[in-house]
Amino acid sequence: MAKKKREDKAEMPINTHISNAGIMVEQGITDVLEKNYMPYAMSVIMSRALPQIDGFKPSHRKILYTMFKMGLLGGGKTKSANIVGQTMRLNPHGDSAIYETMVRLSRGYNALLHYYVESKGNFGKSFSRDMAYAASRYTEAKLSKICKEIFGDIDKNTVDFVPNYDNTTTEPVMLPVTFPSILVNLNLGIAVSMASSICSFNLEEVCRTTINLMYNEKFNICETLKGPDFASGGFIINNEVELDKIYKTGRGSVKIRSRYNYDKSYNCIDIVEIPPTTTIEAIIDKVVDLVKQGKIKEISDIRDETGLSGLKITIDLKRGINPERLMKKLYKYTTLEDNFSCNFNLLVDNMPMVLGVGDILNHWIKFRISCVKRRVKYTLDRYTSQLHLLKGLNKILLNIDKAIKIIRETEKDSEVESNLMKSFTIDSIQVGFICDIKLRNLNKEYILNKIKDIKKLEDYIKDLTDTLEKEERIRDIIKEELESVIENHGLARKSLFIYLEESDIFDEKQSVEDYRVNIFLTKEGYFKKILPQSIRGNNEHKLKPGDEIIDKKEVLNSSDILIFGSSCNLYKFKLIDIQEVKASMIGEYIKAKLGMIEDEKLLKMIVTINYTEKVIFVYENGKIVKLNLDVYKTKLNRKKITKAFTDKYRIIGIYFFIEDKDFYFETSLGKRGYINSGLIETKDSKGYTGVSFITLEKGSIIVDFKEADHKDKDIKIVKNIPIAEKKLKDGNYKMNI
Repeated sequence: MAKKKREDKAEMPINTHISNAGIMVEQGITDVLEKNYMPYAMSVIMSRALPQIDGFKPSHRKILYTMFKMGLLGGGKTKSANIVGQTMRLNPHGDSAIYETMVRLSRGYNALLHYYVESKGNFGKSFSRDMAYAASRYTEAKLSKICKEIFGDIDKNTVDFVPNYDNTTTEPVMLPVTFPSILVNLNLGIAVSMASSICSFNLEEVCRTTINLMYNEKFNICETLKGPDFASGGFIINNEVELDKIYKTGRGSVKIRSRYNYDKSYNCIDIVEIPPTTTIEAIIDKVVDLVKQGKIKEISDIRDETGLSGLKITIDLKRGINPERLMKKLYKYTTLEDNFSCNFNLLVDNMPMVLGVGDILNHWIKFRISCVKRRVKYTLDRYTSQLHLLKGLNKILLNIDKAIKIIRETEKDSEVESNLMKSFTIDSIQVGFICDIKLRNLNKEYILNKIKDIKKLEDYIKDLTDTLEKEERIRDIIKEELESVIENHGLARKSLFIYLEESDIFDEKQSVEDYRVNIFLTKEGYFKKILPQSIRGNNEHKLKPGDEIIDKKEVLNSSDILIFGSSCNLYKFKLIDIQEVKASMIGEYIKAKLGMIEDEKLLKMIVTINYTEKVIFVYENGKIVKLNLDVYKTKLNRKKITKAFTDKYRIIGIYFFIEDKDFYFETSLGKRGYINSGLIETKDSKGYTGVSFITLEKGSIIVDFKEADHKDKDIKIVKNIPIAEKKLKDGNYKMNI
């Protein structure tokens, strides 16, 4: 029988023809982007990455609303897996994405100032890269108390509802929050071609600012909104100019420092609060790397001691180390001090906008006024309907017997309502209400108890109508709600402000142990830093076969080293970043450290501390460039400066000095002379192509240029430039061809 079925199946005709299969159609790139990429981009912007004025992204809203419908606002906790499963009715993007989003809203994760999800179990930590959250089957959750301020009015027609993705239920477009949650909790998102980064502010400060702004559009929000406040705490370095920029434009950055305690008995530093932009592991990795590089020598050990009491990174110090000085250095080199970049990008009326704090609060006030009006209208309609029913009941109060008689004498059930309507002049809604009253309730006492609320309802309706007509009363309601939120949910600031002085900022030069060292540079690009006492009695250097030392100097350890390469690049590094070695060691391969081109030749090594010196570049065509060395001074520790000098001519020498001096030069025709560098004008542009100090004969070039020793008194001293080569004396120079 099975064989028969297989044969039948084999005999069935199979339609293998697909229309236009394999045909290549030429399409414009703009058409492809418009039809395929733009819908995706708009979906990410509108439905995933950017929050709306209620402070929530769609994924947040779907999870919280699902939990509300599950009765988790006031009841006990349920397994997170149950919540994730129910949320998939609204969010079809997969259980792992839903659960991760819920984790970030939870108390246990510790990312929000006012968490929305009360959690039980391991929900990981926002300040740790490696502390992963447990699976959803192990953890439990419910809505936190502050969610009463989110869902209190949701059943009173305060917001619009739309069908879910498969049209089996509905979900809210926004949540009717009673406080500006958009600014109260951290919100980050990356869309297509745009991103959002909204820092959190203190709840009480935001609500106070909103109240003032609601009654005075010109209110200075800086008076009540002191600055961002993060769940991770830390110190915010006060910068009024930057804060004002954030408040006005929605863009800027906030600098946050970690908080630490020094335990004198154990000689260790305990870091207990870090910026929200970093993690424990990132900090420890960076400190370990700095210790390996030799930039930090004060630390003997660092470890993560985070436990039930909270975050804690312990740094053990060596004997005699100043903890404050070390922390200044760590603030400079690690993310223990970090910037939070603000980009207040959110959706307003389905349009992405970057808004300042004042504009965001004004849009929220407008949104909340709409919610309260809709709530008042909902209550008004309900009271009006109830009053209408009671007025119908009032009409039969004094003639109940007549009503009963009409009902009894009406032969057809369908005619009962119409007969009552004719006899008592009431409408179908009123008569339907009357007919539904139980027989036992058709007594005067019941009816009198019912209709005595007519006066109350009339007063309520009058008051609600007046509220709808006067927006000032709506604002008063919002003010009362905001004050209630402050009273019930307000918290003290976690991030405190500090004012930095120059002494609080790490100065690398002041902290460097300044002592003399010998430095050596080899032809192949190896660099050595050797203490003078290590080199005494041991002048033999270990070098690679064929390599040789091309420059050596005795300098201070606080110096900067500048190396000019044959590709017209300048490579820079600080001498303190180089480890001390012995002469018997090969040294550090400086080409790899600085990212030099492998076949690039080293032309000149310059040592400086304050960049007050001058440098000249001499070219074989008689051109000379004189620059202030500070043109190579950069605020950032750049390792490489491209086009450090002009590449239009072939360079023959680079010279470095503090005060102007005499230089000896010789041409390929044997002409010689002395020139003082003071004749050359100093420039401040490394792109300067120079000036000719000599007018060369045809075919002649400069073959020698060096500091003068003035042994030959017969050589001409050049006093004005350019000088003609033919005016110079001949020399005994012979070209090596």
